[in-house]
Amino acid sequence: MTVVELPIAARASDARTADVTVIGGAGHVGIPLVLSFAAKGLHVNVNDMNLANLAELAAGRLPFIEYGAQELLTAALRDKRLTFTSKPGQTSQAGPVIVTIGTPVDEFLNPERKVVQDCIESLLPYLRDHQLLVLRSTLYPGTTDWINEYLARKGRKLKVAFCPERIVQGHGIDELARMPQIISGTSPEAAEEAAALFRNIASEIVVLDPIEAEFAKLFGNAYRYIEFAVTNQFYLIAKSAGLDYHRILQAMKHNYPRAGNIPSPGYAAGPCLMKDTMQLTAFARNEFSLGNAAMLVNEGLPLHIVDDLRRRYNLENMTIGLLGMAFKAEIDDVRASLSYKFKKVLGGYAREVLTTDPFVTVDPDLLPFADVVARSDLLILCTPHNVYKTADLMGKPVIDVWNMLPQAADFAECTTAPLAYADSLER
Repeated sequence: MTVVELPIAARASDARTADVTVIGGAGHVGIPLVLSFAAKGLHVNVNDMNLANLAELAAGRLPFIEYGAQELLTAALRDKRLTFTSKPGQTSQAGPVIVTIGTPVDEFLNPERKVVQDCIESLLPYLRDHQLLVLRSTLYPGTTDWINEYLARKGRKLKVAFCPERIVQGHGIDELARMPQIISGTSPEAAEEAAALFRNIASEIVVLDPIEAEFAKLFGNAYRYIEFAVTNQFYLIAKSAGLDYHRILQAMKHNYPRAGNIPSPGYAAGPCLMKDTMQLTAFARNEFSLGNAAMLVNEGLPLHIVDDLRRRYNLENMTIGLLGMAFKAEIDDVRASLSYKFKKVLGGYAREVLTTDPFVTVDPDLLPFADVVARSDLLILCTPHNVYKTADLMGKPVIDVWNMLPQAADFAECTTAPLAYADSLER
């Protein structure tokens, strides 16, 4: 493996005396946190193994979309409030250390604690006793106390806290300043010190026990995932009856507060919602039936769409264009995007599958929007980027679960391509 060093200008001269160190500080969770602390006058050690992201930040560029962050990054670099490091031995002993590495799930959708353990193990030789160690990303219930006990068995006396991030990706700068911060600690001292740290950037502090905070994070994401599954299931039921679910939903919500929070249907994806729901399922010994059902509905929605298309069209004679490959609108992150599930499944049936996205830069297979539209017989709106609202789709039929495009056609109206099995389409 080739090791690439950061430019000398980006290396730390005072990494060990920074006010706070953020491990994983150049990632999606870390950057909003780093820049929010720096904006409040703190000197932040941005510690990350991703040398490319560190180099981008040191050069004054964001490695991905984070709204409101560019101005803060420019100011932080100008005021010399950021230090960029890439090794565990370069963490600060003067201030708290925040770890933004969470608990992933393995191939069986069970939590993988070892990732967090290995990260902390690598930091231990460079942390002083009684230093505050803040765990930031999603943790399997009981992990914070387990880490604290693990450290105690090794004879170390750190103040361990769990302060879960709850920001919407791409809007972390805004939400960190507006939304309450949940704080927990394995001791009163750890909780008090963590609260003092986050009061620098948070509008309000809410204190819980560590396992309560872990559940609060998981419950919040699982609830959102289930909400999306409910509306997606309603959409499929209405469609099977030959009805327009969006028309029904609009009527349900019109001046009726109790239905006001029902989301529109769409592809529920991203790196957290399903993962966190599956962590709850694992904790509940696979008896979290709502979570399991939500996963089947949300992950199954693209399969339902493809199945309908197969009944309606001779896909083997068609080119399908996918509009939007990021996992949500107006960002560039493709992690766990259901657009790629569409691409993979359709690849087994269609003559050709073309993809485009105005934000994504990491996928070499993406084509210009105009090329995809011109070459496609049918389009699927996968990610509802605003630019598509007024884009010229050249009269091509579009499958639009989101109901965003006024020119989109429903299955019953998609008649410009060769039809097959039309009479068998469920209506």
